[in-house]
Amino acid sequence: MYDAARQYRCTIIRGKSQKEMDDLLPAYAKVIDEICPCQEVEFEEMFNSALVHYLPQSQRIKKTLDNHRTEISGKLFGMYFISEDGMVYESDRTKKFLSDNDQPAFFKDICYKMQFPNGMQKTSTVIERMQENISIRPNSFVIKMLQIAETANIEITKKDIGYYILNSLDVLQGKATPYEVLEVISNDKKAHIERLIVVEGKASSYTYQHINEQINYLELANLIRVTSDNVVKLNSHEDNAINLFANTWNEKPEFDVYSFDMSTIEARKEFQYEWDCYFSQLSKEAANFATSATALVEEPEKPLEGGHGINLTEFGDEGEALVFEYEKKRVAAYSQRLANKVIAFGKTKGVGYDIQSVIAEPGDMEEFVKYIEVKSTKRLTCPDVDDSLWIDTLNVTRNEWIAAQQHKEFYSIFRVFFTREGIVIFVLSNIAQKFKEGKMQATPMTYRVDFSNNCIDDVVCLQQE
Repeated sequence: MYDAARQYRCTIIRGKSQKEMDDLLPAYAKVIDEICPCQEVEFEEMFNSALVHYLPQSQRIKKTLDNHRTEISGKLFGMYFISEDGMVYESDRTKKFLSDNDQPAFFKDICYKMQFPNGMQKTSTVIERMQENISIRPNSFVIKMLQIAETANIEITKKDIGYYILNSLDVLQGKATPYEVLEVISNDKKAHIERLIVVEGKASSYTYQHINEQINYLELANLIRVTSDNVVKLNSHEDNAINLFANTWNEKPEFDVYSFDMSTIEARKEFQYEWDCYFSQLSKEAANFATSATALVEEPEKPLEGGHGINLTEFGDEGEALVFEYEKKRVAAYSQRLANKVIAFGKTKGVGYDIQSVIAEPGDMEEFVKYIEVKSTKRLTCPDVDDSLWIDTLNVTRNEWIAAQQHKEFYSIFRVFFTREGIVIFVLSNIAQKFKEGKMQATPMTYRVDFSNNCIDDVVCLQQE
């Protein structure tokens, strides 16, 4: 029999606000990708020295930097792992994010793998939770209950999720079902009973801190929306991912913490190593967590800056198609005669840009050609263009970099951000000059290796059996 009054504070590592997480994730990935692989003894200094440039002056202290490195990017996000030989490697999760620039997909994967108990906390905390027989996939349980609540037309608030699920010992121990929980919530609402988490001597900011953190990540994953009156609703545009979560609510956590006895230092070290390796790997469903632009942007037909309307139903995730349409409308508004000079090259390999357009501005250069490379990314919040500490990162190919050097002031990168708040495009013009002036950094990521016969040290011929 589900007893909601049996409360237990089951915390996770403290992160930052949604905006900070959206801003810091690319920074973490960039830093880790640049310094890894490296020796563990070098990792601390190299990470802290690099990340300091992304933080305000007040946060540039060792304790804060260490927290970003070990707690958030390490244990909470699983962005790197330490091998048995003492080398630090970037995780597959980090590599995938750098490849697809899909921040909600990154958070979906973390939320999917989140479990209690886990190896994020101190050993003493893990042992305490094992003694309480805690075993749950919390996010899957929350998503499943929201599903059936939606069917039953019952509104669920953040405080409901906190008291009846994330702080409920019966739920955490796997002794309750979402259906039982929803029935109790429904009965309490009908009786006008409000259940609140109360910790003697602590303010509500403490009692609901871990609840808000967990709900924040579900929102960053684009799976839920939280209204202004704290009602939590599923994002219907993410039904595929939502079903993947909901279908595992009653499955045991993938990582079996209880297979470790934790009675010796050696066993605890083995547990920590095994957990870190497990959590840094992508989940089995990672390939199914891609975020569509229409699922993310709340106003899919919101006009872009300048009044040029874009229908995402038509253009979907194609940042290139979106920018192409934007340029056609911009040029046509200046001169219909020049509109046919906007040409899409996105499917043509090797040219170094996606769109060829024209300046289309008053003056002698109105018909001069301009070259546009489109780079798209997805995140929950919109970057603050006035934030001097905000730094973004993107990958360009060798051909794109050569084109930028060749065409100089006539070459631009259009950085398209699909966000819940709408679509915003940051235009980076003449990146060759910005690089020369030190305003922009560019790091070679791949090398082509050419060799001749004077480099060959051995030849192995294998005969077929």
